[in-house]
Amino acid sequence: MKSAKRLLCSVAIASALLSSLSHAATWQEQLNSAASQLSQNSGSASTQQSGTSLSALGGLLNGGNQALSADTMNNAAGIMGYCAKNKLASVTSAENIKSQVLEKLGLSAPEQKEDTNFLEGLQGMLNTKDGEQLNLNNIGSTPLAEKVKTKACDLVLKQGMNFLS
Repeated sequence: MKSAKRLLCSVAIASALLSSLSHAATWQEQLNSAASQLSQNSGSASTQQSGTSLSALGGLLNGGNQALSADTMNNAAGIMGYCAKNKLASVTSAENIKSQVLEKLGLSAPEQKEDTNFLEGLQGMLNTKDGEQLNLNNIGSTPLAEKVKTKACDLVLKQGMNFLS
């Protein structure tokens, strides 16, 4: 009798799990389809106006840390300034670490004005370790875009802290 109840419970649980997995797969397919349609519907002009496509932002957010890490510490210091200015990171932490990184790099105020990597970072241009350039100003202001910006700021701040240790 106990084994029959166990078998029946096991079958019921397995059925419920398979049903929920099937539902999750359907939900994922719907999300992928919506993202695909959004990407196809946004031409290059509307992408530039409204920001980067949903699939591109998702790729950045879910990609490896290389996609959102600065290639040079000069660029990282500039990005920290950008993040502090735009309140994407703790202003105190970002400014403090940025100052320490610039000091360790030996970049005085006059030299900062001539350093292309630093100036690009201040403007939100992240030169990534993948050799790409991501303009944080142009990726939009959707919740997903804000998550990408915040993740980039967090990663660059960690880079700065690691550089200082």
